[in-house]
Amino acid sequence: MTTGTEERSRKSVTIARRFNGPPRSANGGYACGITAGPLTERTGHAAEVSLRMPPPVEHPLTLEIADQRGTLADGEALIAEARPAKVDLTPPEPVSLAEAEAAARDFSIDPFRATSPFPGCFTCGPDRDDGNGLRIFPGRVDRDETIVAWPWIPDPSLDAGDGRVDTATVWAALDCPSGWAWYHQPGPHPPHVLGRMAAQIHHRPACGQPAVAAAWPLGEASRKRFSASALWSAEGTLLACARATWIALSEEQMEQFAAQVS
Repeated sequence: MTTGTEERSRKSVTIARRFNGPPRSANGGYACGITAGPLTERTGHAAEVSLRMPPPVEHPLTLEIADQRGTLADGEALIAEARPAKVDLTPPEPVSLAEAEAAARDFSIDPFRATSPFPGCFTCGPDRDDGNGLRIFPGRVDRDETIVAWPWIPDPSLDAGDGRVDTATVWAALDCPSGWAWYHQPGPHPPHVLGRMAAQIHHRPACGQPAVAAAWPLGEASRKRFSASALWSAEGTLLACARATWIALSEEQMEQFAAQVS
């Protein structure tokens, strides 16, 4: 079926519980990747995704691509919307694997666990086991500018069938680091959730091969924080980059998320 010269596709998708952020909803970056994946494959361009509501896990959703737009919906409720975009970023000098490993050695996991609103998150959850979660944390890089980074070796279970990480997981790996870009700055740091994310994937990371995930703050306004993130290979090749908008949760909203814990 076509609309003008545009192809239209529609299918049912279910996000597995493994890929959660909050206990009963998907990791925001992963849901963005699910929404944007078919659109970027079709256009070859980067995409920007706006999250409208928490994406449920273990629940059938409808993914539709039409007229240069991707949508993820639960019945009539729009969860996420993707559009082609350009990611205007000037990344810093690539964070080396040695720098990321040093940041990881200096990172204290227990204080992080105590402040994490979602310790079971697929990307940054300290309660996730190796191989099950990505376990990417905000270690401070020893530079004048504020950069957080972590060495990441993608687990073989993330293989998309070609030896490389699947697209949605690449978005997830870009997601949480940008949310924790302020972790080492003086607080307070109220809980934030991803509101919008634009990503450009140049090369998906190879499973079993070391990579570096990094992020840096771009500014803030009212309840919003703006940040950027990148993935580099161990050799310093830029694999992917993203910019993100994070929104601070009110006390009422945080209570609603907390109520999801069973």
